Amino acid sequence: MSPDTGIATVALSLVSHTNVGKTTLARTLLRRDIGEVRDEAHVTRSAEQHTLIESPAGDRLLLWDTPGFGDSVRLAKRLAQAGNPIGWFMTEVWDRLRDRGFWSSQRAVRNVLEQADAVLYLVNASESPQDAGYLDAELRVLDLIGKPVLVLLNQLGPPQPPQAEAAELQRWREHLRPCACVREVLALDAFARCWVQEGRLLRAVDSVLPAARRVALDRLRAAWDARGRATWSAAMAVLAERLARAALDREPVAEAGWSGRLRQVGAALGLRREDTATPRELAMQALAARLGADIRTSTDRLIRLHGLDGHATDAVLTRLAEHYAVQQPVSEGKAAVLGGLLTGALAGLKADIATGGLTLGGGLLAGGVLGALSAAGLARGYNLVRGVETPSLAWTGEVLNELTHSALLGYLAVAHYGRGRGDWTAAEHPDFWHDAVAQVLAQRADAFEAIWSARGSADALDEAPQLAAQLQQLLTDSSRELLQRLYPGAGEALEAPTAG
Repeated sequence: MSPDTGIATVALSLVSHTNVGKTTLARTLLRRDIGEVRDEAHVTRSAEQHTLIESPAGDRLLLWDTPGFGDSVRLAKRLAQAGNPIGWFMTEVWDRLRDRGFWSSQRAVRNVLEQADAVLYLVNASESPQDAGYLDAELRVLDLIGKPVLVLLNQLGPPQPPQAEAAELQRWREHLRPCACVREVLALDAFARCWVQEGRLLRAVDSVLPAARRVALDRLRAAWDARGRATWSAAMAVLAERLARAALDREPVAEAGWSGRLRQVGAALGLRREDTATPRELAMQALAARLGADIRTSTDRLIRLHGLDGHATDAVLTRLAEHYAVQQPVSEGKAAVLGGLLTGALAGLKADIATGGLTLGGGLLAGGVLGALSAAGLARGYNLVRGVETPSLAWTGEVLNELTHSALLGYLAVAHYGRGRGDWTAAEHPDFWHDAVAQVLAQRADAFEAIWSARGSADALDEAPQLAAQLQQLLTDSSRELLQRLYPGAGEALEAPTAG
């Protein structure tokens, strides 16, 4: 530490039994590939130093990736028998080739002794603490060293609901309670951690440091949290822009003529040849293709924002193509016909000002009677006000709500994907994610509906920036509550500190 400025370097040693996943977790925390990862013991042969982050003032947070503990049971016995365990240890030399397990343990212990301000001890949480035969011996070694230890639960599997994760943490905390060196137990899976959990880790490190070093770590934590919030904000902007483009997208429908209208009626009755497509169906396909391409492109942007490699899966949500809105000008005579239909058997069809016409939710009237009439408006004056000159297709509010739900699920998937897992690939979302997203969006349903209802009132190029800004604010509020629901201790990482 510089006595004049208070600028300091804080070092964390990442240790564990061999082949538990240290280097994999290090890659996730560093957001880049380091070291070598193989499914065998003693892959990491020497302690490797890496910079996690630097503060604007010049402080540095270092992470040491150490060789895995090998024969820790024998090492603990040797240390316990020595009158001065650490003094004895520092004078001993193990043969790297003939006694690899002992040598690896020596390198890990020496790094902790000489470099660490705090120890991150990684354990395999897929096995119970009682079944991990090496655990007690390694904790005895760490206890003799005397540095503060934070235990990290790795290999937890897919993300768990908060109650399940809390129960798992409590199980390990109870087992580790007698260990004086263990100050905290945290969940931090190398494959499926979330960035807000990393902020929780740094707050735990802060709590075990001497007061003189906490000032520097506070600056480092602030830099770490600011970086996380910047990525989060950029991610919400990407999703907002995607939703704004979908909301404003329109695809003209070529005039079908009477023969085309008869084909539409035939399509509704199942009498059309399978190798033909109506103008409306062609327009639907074009609209859906643009949406699918945009989902892939924007998901790739999310992946890169989070320091990951890989591409979004090449899949279009084809079920969304069944939902679309039709905009078409109508004559006064057809408006009168339409008015009669609305009071009859088709009374379930709702007027949707947002699209300048009537929404055909779920393909209810696709190719049906109103489609054959080419009528989807209330009056000629209404169409003039809305500037509708040619028939076109647009996504319904129902579809846009589904897209919002899937966008937040996609964000959670990318934000939990640890770099150590390799190239990003899509995976099934845990069921409790679906429920949590649905709950936070339900609370804001009126706000989203107001946005969908206001679209189309101006030129799309002029409207897009304002629409995206409104959506970004809503998505930010929604994802903030979502992350706080999933990680009750995430509030501090999500909120920027106020001045003064």
